[in-house]
Amino acid sequence: MQITLKVFRYNPEVDKQFHYETYTIEGEETDRILDLLEHVKGYKDGSLSFRRSCAHGVCGSDAMRINGKNMLACKALVRDVGTTITVEPLLGLKVAKDLIVDMEPFFDNYKKMLPYFINDSPLPEGGRERLQTPEQRARFDDTTKCILCAACTTSCPSFWASDEYYGPAALVAAHRFVFDSRDEGAAERMEVISETNGLARCHTIYNCTNACPRDIQITKAIGELKLATLTGKIE
Repeated sequence: MQITLKVFRYNPEVDKQFHYETYTIEGEETDRILDLLEHVKGYKDGSLSFRRSCAHGVCGSDAMRINGKNMLACKALVRDVGTTITVEPLLGLKVAKDLIVDMEPFFDNYKKMLPYFINDSPLPEGGRERLQTPEQRARFDDTTKCILCAACTTSCPSFWASDEYYGPAALVAAHRFVFDSRDEGAAERMEVISETNGLARCHTIYNCTNACPRDIQITKAIGELKLATLTGKIE
């Protein structure tokens, strides 16, 4: 079938403003959008720039807007989006070139959540690992699935309004550790997410949940953090 691919283009070295370029490609309904972009770069315009790595929905590097929705280019198929396709960079982050955005503000917010284990207590007798019940592990299992693609954060109107808002992905990271029974840094993280740029800026719009390629229940997780800050209980 014939596929029309309209791609956002911007090279800060030569362009004063962005523009779109349209490419006509022969393809199949099972082709991924990443396949189409690779074809354009390989056979039509080698200057086209975009991120990709594993190409299997694990690394999260090829998140972009496809027909106005945040998706991973390696997971979105032609049959799911149609044969007329517009591809654009994520919103809310500065465009570095074409489909590549500056991810540093996103990762800076992620780091503020202290995304690592905090536990200075002695190990159990014999130096054994800290054990959890299946129920304790299940409590935070959903938020361990985040691949830091930024699809959720860059779909959030609150983040569009202010990139100082920590964003859904950062709050997902906080949830993953706050509700982990082995971690002792919950109080520090709760203090961070209770700041003005934390939970208060979430207005429960659900864009983040809809955008997540890993189907994480992000809005639910943020709601659980809100409840914990209100009650002072982590359950």
